[in-house]
Amino acid sequence: MGLELHRRAFLRAGAAGLGSIALQSLLAADDSAAAAPHFAPRARHVILLHMLGGPSQVDLLDPKPALAQFEGKPMPDSILKGKQFAFVPNGAGALASPYKFAKHGESGAWFSELTPHLAERADDLTVVRSMQTDEFNHGAGELFLHTGFGRLGRPTFGSWVSYGLGSLSDSLPTYVVMANGPNACGNSAWGNGFLASVHQGVKFRSGEEPVHYLSNPGGVDRDRQGLVIGGVSALNRLALERYEDPEIATRIAQYEMAFQLQASGPELMRIENEPQHVLEAYGAEPGGASYANMCLLARRMVERGVRFVQIMLRGWDHHTGIYLPGALPRSCRIMDRPTGALIDDLKQRGLLDDTLIIWTGEFGRTPMVQAISPQGFTQDPGRDHHKDGFSLILAGGGIRQGLTYGATDDFGFQPTENPVHVHDLHATALHLLGVDHTKLTFKHQGRDFRLTDVHGRVVEELLA
Repeated sequence: MGLELHRRAFLRAGAAGLGSIALQSLLAADDSAAAAPHFAPRARHVILLHMLGGPSQVDLLDPKPALAQFEGKPMPDSILKGKQFAFVPNGAGALASPYKFAKHGESGAWFSELTPHLAERADDLTVVRSMQTDEFNHGAGELFLHTGFGRLGRPTFGSWVSYGLGSLSDSLPTYVVMANGPNACGNSAWGNGFLASVHQGVKFRSGEEPVHYLSNPGGVDRDRQGLVIGGVSALNRLALERYEDPEIATRIAQYEMAFQLQASGPELMRIENEPQHVLEAYGAEPGGASYANMCLLARRMVERGVRFVQIMLRGWDHHTGIYLPGALPRSCRIMDRPTGALIDDLKQRGLLDDTLIIWTGEFGRTPMVQAISPQGFTQDPGRDHHKDGFSLILAGGGIRQGLTYGATDDFGFQPTENPVHVHDLHATALHLLGVDHTKLTFKHQGRDFRLTDVHGRVVEELLA
């Protein structure tokens, strides 16, 4: 009897502690700088809002009245020479935005009539109008935004943050992903690449069970499940000591995290516990799977210590549907109110100061119409992919407020001042988290890799 009690006590203790021990072993084996920023951070969390497909900068954030003068006329060869597009033919005509722009706030930032809620918060935001990336197709563009490389196999931004800074929560993952549908590069958009799999993003679903198979089987209570987890962890621990394989440590940590999530996950997902005025501000509906729900959950995750939240919203690949009541206005209606509410909610709770929000696509859209010929406008015109001069929005986490940074030419085609590359975005975001992007490295296949590879600069002008 005494031996049985001793064994049960050991297994219970193992269920509560072996995961954290294994995680420490894993991080040590990875030669990680976990939980040790290089300097004092301004931000502790990141919320990355990825508008899948690429929002049109000339219809939302970067007004170009000169396009009206060239409506339907071919863009100058001097601008288009040597450029690559997915579908636009040579000689495509300019397409002016059909939407009104106005200045907002004391900062005088320009916003389209399609984004009234973001416009109301102009003085809390920074708009970068001179973004550039290396890729012009969706799969490679998504990979480049998330990994700094346009091919498979590299760790994502969130994985690098997990590797470099570790967790802020004992009961929730470090890196969580939510999406309203599939994306072009699949789970590589939150993959760990060559880092240990403990750093991979955990994709959450809607409902009270955010991860598959989180609930206990019938007839199994939490105490009994704890015994099972403790026993499996003890066996895995023996295997870890024998083989020194960091993936075994990951397995132990994942069992432990799953056990903790059985208690913390359902509570996190119960947005019905939020006050009615909060639900109404976001437009969130308990039990749904909307972008509004995901934004509200992002705030709840940050409150509970999730370090990196990644939301992926489909519906921004507007090769058609620029005009009312088309696809672009519909996408803006889905996005605008919840994003504004998220900024307000974080600010009111004192969380915006240490939460960096990044709103962006993998690229932007062309100032030319996607049409068969310069004069051949389709009945439902749209824009092609554009990598050379798009716009994004930053907020919180040490970012200067009320700033419009960078500029593009009269067509909104390419930067004329202060270009910012995706590598620079990554370097700046890591800097705000207290990390020197040149020092966050991992040796793989004989050389040191980093998120920014051999590129990137901190854009000091964007810092508060």
